[in-house]
Amino acid sequence: MLLLGNEAMAHGLVEAGCNVVASYPGTPASEILSSVAQWRARYDLPMHVEWAVNEKVALEIAYAASQAGLRAATAMKQVGLNVASDPFMSAAYLGVKGGFLVISADDPGPHSSQTEQDSRLMAMGAKVPVLDPDSPEQARELVKVGFELSEAFEIPVMLRPTTRVCHANQDILPGPVAPSDRKALFEKNPARWAATPKFRHRLHLELEEKLAKIAAWEPTAPRLLNPAAPARRAIVASGVAAAHAREVLNDLGLRETLPLWQVVQPYPLHGDFVTTVLEQYDEILVLEETTGVMELQLADRYRVKGKRSGFVPEVGELSPELIEGLIASFAGIETPEAPAPAAEGGRRPTLCPGCPHRASFYAIKRAAPKGIFPSDIGCYTLGINLGGVDTVLCMGAAVSQACGFYHAHKIGGEVPDIVATIGDSTFFHAGIPPLIDAVVQDARFVLVILDNATTAMTGNQPTPALGWGAGGVPTATVNMEGLVRACGVKFCKVGRPGNLPAFTDLMKEAVAFARTDGLAVVIARQPCVVDRTFKGDRPPRRKVAISDACNGCRYCTTQFECPALVYDEEEKRVAIDTLICTDCGVCIDVCPRLAIEEVGQ
Repeated sequence: MLLLGNEAMAHGLVEAGCNVVASYPGTPASEILSSVAQWRARYDLPMHVEWAVNEKVALEIAYAASQAGLRAATAMKQVGLNVASDPFMSAAYLGVKGGFLVISADDPGPHSSQTEQDSRLMAMGAKVPVLDPDSPEQARELVKVGFELSEAFEIPVMLRPTTRVCHANQDILPGPVAPSDRKALFEKNPARWAATPKFRHRLHLELEEKLAKIAAWEPTAPRLLNPAAPARRAIVASGVAAAHAREVLNDLGLRETLPLWQVVQPYPLHGDFVTTVLEQYDEILVLEETTGVMELQLADRYRVKGKRSGFVPEVGELSPELIEGLIASFAGIETPEAPAPAAEGGRRPTLCPGCPHRASFYAIKRAAPKGIFPSDIGCYTLGINLGGVDTVLCMGAAVSQACGFYHAHKIGGEVPDIVATIGDSTFFHAGIPPLIDAVVQDARFVLVILDNATTAMTGNQPTPALGWGAGGVPTATVNMEGLVRACGVKFCKVGRPGNLPAFTDLMKEAVAFARTDGLAVVIARQPCVVDRTFKGDRPPRRKVAISDACNGCRYCTTQFECPALVYDEEEKRVAIDTLICTDCGVCIDVCPRLAIEEVGQ
């Protein structure tokens, strides 16, 4: 089968008899759980598969299944592991019974993340072994190895793919799939599962003993990828960097002269391997993404050329072209000429044509033209193009930062209008605790929950309000308005951004309330325009045209920035790109000259 890396890992999970999988969507890991749900349905497997409300909850659900003796896994992106770090750290001390795999997908670059942090450092901090695949096929294979390692030493195991593994395609011959015959049985042991600090000290000692044994476990030992002649130089690589290095050695004609060692377990690095390379080679080139985890364990900065020595860049991906130059320089041959960088151009990233968030941000700017606009992680972060986003920190921070801006300005004097924006999925993920804090501390601002009935940025996964879960399985629903009011919010109203005049009036009402009476919440409810799974009613279509009243002022293209509105340089006026226009009709209420008119279908 031709499989995406995430699909390959998902198939590896069902091949290995995994019983429970929980995740929260985040690129580049999003397709893992949705693919598990598909394989579950295809093979009719008795599994529990769920989109959890956040990564911490996902890890805790899967870990409990492991405590009961089942094989379990949780999947997330690297910044999601930050959210799950509390139970992740503690689970290492307590250990597991059934195999427990934490798939943390890193994003060197970064391509779609706040950071390009290295999850292997988190694994080192937690004292959890980590496996680093170089391809979709190896990622599938390491799922089984990870479960075996986890059960052999009763320890959580991290599988750390990167974007180039998760989103690569490869022909894969999958293994057989059969329903697991394991039965859950939780054996009570308070000294372990509910350990107090006194017992935690003993568990820490046991953890260190496990790591020492894992550093000698033969199935994850580094392997020499090429039968090179005896040499005084060698390359040590892990992950995608190992795959690139293997190809580069062939291209440069160095396969027979420069040894290449692939490390699939960068932490803990095998003790015998460390001794071997330090005794056998005078110079060692270490290639890994993104931080020098293997370098730290080799601990010889005089012979090791890597990130700590400055030989390998500390920031960004290790592309094939970059690795080619590094290996050529390391081998003392002429460095190949680097290809010219791709020409930049095209339109900057922007919200989709017809996106309801565009109307929401336009109304926010009209209601609070001099306001402060904290925002959050989601496709609505692109509201920065519209001047409606001032800060983006992490999941849920829009609400907390709105509180901080209010309290800071209250100390100094006049408080500006503050309008925070957060998506519906992000609100359920991390927006509720800071909302409670805002109510308790009497922070006065407007929170706009951009409810487009999906987790749009990561592939339209469901939210707790929709009534369906992974694979379309029916679930209970959570009422967003009821939840907001239960947090103590007095002003909570729902509006449709597509009805721009009415929604703008609602925003002005909310801003006025926040100035004098307290926190106001506006739920901007309109479905994502590209979500094919939405089953409810959509706003009526309104076909529009540009009249002769257009004088080319460009207000609509600069202040509203819909991709379907295009300025014609020759005609000196705006035209409509009918190929991408969604007939939302919102632009009718944007043009100050009333030059955009509704026309018949």
